[in-house]
Amino acid sequence: MFGGRHFDGEIIVLCVRVYLRYKLSLRDVVEMMAERGLSLAHTTILRWVRRYTPEFVKRWNRFATPAGRSWLDNVSFLYETSQQVYLFAPDPFKVC
Repeated sequence: MFGGRHFDGEIIVLCVRVYLRYKLSLRDVVEMMAERGLSLAHTTILRWVRRYTPEFVKRWNRFATPAGRSWLDNVSFLYETSQQVYLFAPDPFKVC
């Protein structure tokens, strides 16, 4: 995936992940890498973000846990004379 790149794949992954996760500016990421002893240009990181983000999203989503359905999906309502009445309402804080 990172074949032919000047920097190691771990550096590329770190820069892209930090940029996307913490909503930092490109220049902030450059400063962080400078603290680690790496000299990068902000345009380099921008190219990495544009190039690798779709691939990272595809790989990350494979391991992401799907969000559960709302507990309100378990509630049944009974309507009587235009007034809503709970037929069954589970306790959202109760552990099954």
